[in-house]
Amino acid sequence: MINTQGSQYERLALPPEAPLAMPRHKVNEARQKAKKLVKPFLFRTLLARLCVLTITLGLTWYGATEMYAVLNTNAIAGLQWAFLVLFCINFTWISFAFSQAIIGFLCRLWPFSRKVKEVDVDGVTAILLPVYNEDPARIRASIEAMHEDLLEKAPGKFAFFILSDSNRSEACIKEKHTFYPLLNHDDQACPIYYRRRDNNNERKAGNIADWVTRFGANYESMIVLDADSLMSAECLISLSRRMAAEPGLGLIQTLPTIIKANTLYSRIQQFANQCFGPVYASGLAAWHGTASNFWGHNAIIRTKAFAEACGLPILEGKAPFGGHIMSHDFMEAAMLRRAGWGVRFDMDLEASYEEAPPSLIDVMVRDRRWCQGNLQHKAFLFAKGFHFATRIHLFSGIFSYLSAVFWFLLIAVGFALAVQAHFVRPEYFSNPSLFPTWPVFDFQKARLLFELSMALVLAPKVFGWISAMIYPRRCMAFGGPILLTLDTLLEVIMSALYAPILMFSQFLVVFDVLKGRDSGWKPQSRDDGATPWKTVARAHLSHTLLGAGLAGAALFLSPELFYWSLPITIGLVFSIPLSWLSGGEKRGNLLSKFMLLRSSEEKHPKGIVKRLNDRQNHIVKDDDYDKQPPLSRFISDVGFYHWYVAQLPNEEENTLCRNRICAEWQIEQSDSIPQLYEHLKESECLAILKHKSLMLAMGKYLPQS
Repeated sequence: MINTQGSQYERLALPPEAPLAMPRHKVNEARQKAKKLVKPFLFRTLLARLCVLTITLGLTWYGATEMYAVLNTNAIAGLQWAFLVLFCINFTWISFAFSQAIIGFLCRLWPFSRKVKEVDVDGVTAILLPVYNEDPARIRASIEAMHEDLLEKAPGKFAFFILSDSNRSEACIKEKHTFYPLLNHDDQACPIYYRRRDNNNERKAGNIADWVTRFGANYESMIVLDADSLMSAECLISLSRRMAAEPGLGLIQTLPTIIKANTLYSRIQQFANQCFGPVYASGLAAWHGTASNFWGHNAIIRTKAFAEACGLPILEGKAPFGGHIMSHDFMEAAMLRRAGWGVRFDMDLEASYEEAPPSLIDVMVRDRRWCQGNLQHKAFLFAKGFHFATRIHLFSGIFSYLSAVFWFLLIAVGFALAVQAHFVRPEYFSNPSLFPTWPVFDFQKARLLFELSMALVLAPKVFGWISAMIYPRRCMAFGGPILLTLDTLLEVIMSALYAPILMFSQFLVVFDVLKGRDSGWKPQSRDDGATPWKTVARAHLSHTLLGAGLAGAALFLSPELFYWSLPITIGLVFSIPLSWLSGGEKRGNLLSKFMLLRSSEEKHPKGIVKRLNDRQNHIVKDDDYDKQPPLSRFISDVGFYHWYVAQLPNEEENTLCRNRICAEWQIEQSDSIPQLYEHLKESECLAILKHKSLMLAMGKYLPQS
């Protein structure tokens, strides 16, 4: 299937195409009959859903009645009604999260584990790795680590596809130069292919769809990764075998474990993911059943099912609510389920890894894109044909950002009530009566309700701590009971400080989307997130002013209110130094010297992580080479130049393109690459990379020898 004839420069970067139709679907379509599954586990799923519903509604009813009693035992009016409604909304949200955590905790304690059926796979499974203006050296290291692992344990069973959507000339040239030595050397044992789109319509969803329509017919399943994903051969093999064992399944999602954290914020996320994450994930897997969700990576998808069901509709109107769907993963899982395919969450698979954003500012940037994508899902919330579990997934995604709005409004109304109580004289005889109506506020019940709310918020963390403590092997992976407890307390404290900053940030993000601003599509930061003080101060000035204003108002109204509001105000007031501390490798690795927030893979790397570390340690960064014009890579590496020219298709002679004509003229008039770059625009540089005639013209700069 790979062209190995002729010189090494003629090695093609792609196999022969095998087209697969992928029709575009509508928002409203009829639901298809569910495919038959070998082990549907209906009783367990129904029981878990009943428990989630009962616990959530029971706690919400209790919280609502208690808050009603807290506000006034005689009557409620005005702002008190607003406070009660907002409290009930937020209390329902934390009750829903608690119900999933407690079910997950009970599942983790269950001593019996079910065996998931696996069968041998006949064909080849594709591993797709979308790239968008990323550092190719890091990606190459992870590909080589997985590639070596698969060559040892499953030769002939997998094929890698690097799917580039990079749209900057420097990134395009750098990644091609980095990847081309890897391509098609293995005689079909585990080939590595590379494809770059010139037009990156529909972002990652369009990137995957382009591969499906061009090559999908030759591959029964595809494993979708992210640029920072890493999976062991055992995990990849199990995924493909499980998919083959369940013909009615369309997708299996794994639970990615965060690794390689080297900043304060990423270490906090890493510990929470490894300690608390499995408890919450177990609860999700229990009630999801075969109507689970997709997180966009570290999952296997049945290719023909995806092509049949997941041609995403284009929403009416303009961005941010119209146009192409940004959060495609939720909708792809939803449309698979609507077409009758099962979607399952197998969180028992190990060695499925990803990396976390390095700093608070990077999380805020990512939230802006995720918020817009999730809010787009309102168009599907009540659309025809979707499973009720799908609607809960979509609502949860939307409310994960709207909850910040409701929390902010609850705080605002609470302060308004405090101001009202301080400045407005109560009317004891507002109604004609012989007896006055005394305003009553039950402080005893208020304190108990506050303690209950905090217990519900902290319960998943406590469950994660207990589930790690009771299993000696898992406890020792965190450094033993003392370090596990210290790490848990540190995570709770730091998360409490960062929570109000994220809340206000997400509130502003939702407001920004509602104003109609499009977030665009920016690559995720993969560095250490170190940010200058000026940049941090600009990003968090509004947070600081809000925190100082709330703290000052609370202190003026009442010392008690000041102390009660400290969990909110202290994080906002110190948002600038907290955000600065969140990023930076030196600051983050300082914790590891005190044995805090260290993962087991950091202390004793094994398997695929060790392979990755070894590969990354061999990466040599040449700063002088990176400072040269990107096109110089073709001239300094003649083999790369000839290989690249061999990949370009032949062109029609009469094609007209302004950028092509301008680039051709500048190549003719320039005697060197630096001279060419003096007036070369980015669009013209991209035209050189696209057109074979221009690349052949670039041969004039090659060394004469």
